[in-house]
Amino acid sequence: MPGALSDVWYRSTELEVVSGSGCVVVAADGREYLDFTSGIGVTSTGHCHPRVLEAIRDQAGRFIHAQANTYRHPLLGRTAERLQAIAPASIERFFFSNSGAEAIEASVKLARHATGRPNVIVFQGGFHGRTALTMAMTTSKVGYRAGYGPLPAGIHVAPYPYWFRTGESPQAATGRCLGALRRLLATETAPADTAAVVVEPILGEGGYIVPPEDFLAAVRDLCAEHGILLVLDEVQTGMGRTGTFFAAERFGVEPDVIVLAKGLASGFPISAVGARADLMTRWVQGSHGGTYGGNPLGCAAALATIDVIESEGLLQRASDQGARLQAGLAKLRDRHAPGSDVRGVGLMQALELVDGAGRPDAERVRRVIARCIDDGLLLLSCGTDGNVIRFVPPLVVEGDQVDRVLDTVGRALAADE
Repeated sequence: MPGALSDVWYRSTELEVVSGSGCVVVAADGREYLDFTSGIGVTSTGHCHPRVLEAIRDQAGRFIHAQANTYRHPLLGRTAERLQAIAPASIERFFFSNSGAEAIEASVKLARHATGRPNVIVFQGGFHGRTALTMAMTTSKVGYRAGYGPLPAGIHVAPYPYWFRTGESPQAATGRCLGALRRLLATETAPADTAAVVVEPILGEGGYIVPPEDFLAAVRDLCAEHGILLVLDEVQTGMGRTGTFFAAERFGVEPDVIVLAKGLASGFPISAVGARADLMTRWVQGSHGGTYGGNPLGCAAALATIDVIESEGLLQRASDQGARLQAGLAKLRDRHAPGSDVRGVGLMQALELVDGAGRPDAERVRRVIARCIDDGLLLLSCGTDGNVIRFVPPLVVEGDQVDRVLDTVGRALAADE
C-alpha cells in the first residue's frame, strides 16, 4: 500500500483486490478468492451485479450530487417509498445518511427529540459504530472504545441472552435478561428519562448471537409499557440477510425506528433511518441533516438492489443456502470441534469454537481462517473473545459455492486437530 495511507485500519488479510463478480474477488496477482465476508455484510447482491452497475452508470450521467436542503432528485422520494413498501408496517418515513454509524446516531437524535427524554439503553456485546456516541453504545470489544474517553453520557447497558455461553435454556436466558432490564429501569435510568432501547436483532460484531425466539417480543412489550421507543439496528441483519428483508419479520416485532446500511445498496455508501410518521413529525426541522444524505447514485443502487433481491428470489435463496450452510457446519462441528456452537439465521451463520474445557478458542479460529485464506476462501472472525468464525456471503451464493466452503473449512479444522 502507498506510504501516504494511514495504518489505523486493521487488516485481516494482506490481499489487494482488483475486481470482483458475484461471490468472487480477484487479487492483484490474478488469484481468485471465494468471498464469504461480503465486505462485512455489504455486497448483498454480490460484487458488481450488472443491474446495480447499470443503475449507477445511468444515474451518474444525470446527476451525481443533489444536496437535499438545496434541491432534490426524483430517486430520493422513490427510494423512501420502496423502503416503506417492504419495511414493517410501523415504519412510514425515512431519512438518509451515508453510513451505519451516522444512521444510528441520527436514530438517537430522533428518539430524544420525539420523546423529550435523554437516555438510551443498549445491550452487552452490541456494535453500533465508531463515532463518539456510537462508540459509547458499543460493547462488543473494548478496542473500539479504548483511548477515546470520556465518551458521551446517557448510555446504559443491559445483558443480552448469550445462552450458549451462559449454559442456560433459551427461556431462562430471556427471563434473566428481561429481569435485568427491568432492574436497570429501576436503578439507573428511570422510564421517564429513557428515550429508546437500541438493539441488534442478532448481534453482529458481538458474535452472531441469535436471541431466543421470545426475547425481542418481550423487549417490545416492555418498551410499550413505559413509552420507550424500540430502535432495531438492522445495519447488518437488514436487506435480506436473514431470509426476510428485515430480521424484525423473523421475530414478529414491529419497531418504532429501524436503521439500515451495509447491504442497502450492494456496496454504495448509503444508510437510512425509518420511523413511524408521528415520530418523524416531532423531529424539529433543520435540527439534523447532512451534505451527502440521499445521494443520487446511492439511491439508484438501493432501488436496483431491492429490484434484484425481489426479482431473483434472493430472500428464498438466503433461507435455503443458509440452511444448507448451517447443516454442513453442524456436521463439521460434530466431527472436528465437539462442544462448539453453530448458529445463525439465513446467510448470517457462525461457528463458535471452544476448547475441550469449553473456553473460547480464538487461537484455533485464527489458524483455521488463515488456512482457509491460503486455500482461496475469505472469512472473518467476530465475538468479544475472537473465537467465532462468521459466514456472511452475498445473497447470490450458489449451492456449489456453499459446498466448496464446507470442504475448505473441513480441511482447515481437520488440519488443526
